[in-house]
Amino acid sequence: MVITNMAVVLSTDDVLFDIAEDVTMEEADCIIVLGCGVNDDTPSPLLEDRLDTAVELYFAGKAPKILMSGDHGRTNYDEVNVMRRYAMEKGVPSEDIFMDHAGFSTYETMYRAKEIFGVRRAIVVTQRYHLSRALYDAEGMGMEVQGVCATGHTFSLASRTNWNVRELLARTKDFLFRIIKPEPTFLGDPIDIGGNGEVTRD
Repeated sequence: MVITNMAVVLSTDDVLFDIAEDVTMEEADCIIVLGCGVNDDTPSPLLEDRLDTAVELYFAGKAPKILMSGDHGRTNYDEVNVMRRYAMEKGVPSEDIFMDHAGFSTYETMYRAKEIFGVRRAIVVTQRYHLSRALYDAEGMGMEVQGVCATGHTFSLASRTNWNVRELLARTKDFLFRIIKPEPTFLGDPIDIGGNGEVTRD
């Protein structure tokens, strides 16, 4: 586990940035936002920080589209439409927001970003504890990526410890997934990330 975690973290260190202004990638296809919990149609604090960072990158001209990837596997739970509405309230046009309704994990998000949406170059947004693995998964799919750490809210030591412990296990799992490349839960017809995001509305 130590070796796999070191491999994931060290291999992505040079493409991980603390602030949006440091991103150097030119002509990125999109900004990929990884979903997490929503409560009563409201983003959780973790997700709100990710969305705020993505909106900042969008309005800084770092990429022309945002890909919201999250869990919409049940009729009564829908991360991606909550994410979309939040970004629209911040001024992002609906046609520039794509939703991946089957981004059930970090690995599946990156698999589908490449195979369904045709993403080649992307800026990935999530918290620092999660970002190395997200970038590692994306690179494993053949994408060129840079990552930005989402910040804003302050979280308890207990929460941060829990996330980091879980991430140790998740990095090992995705290290193996990058080798064997299992298919995601769902695939589907291609969607052009350079087109109109309205096609992903349900």
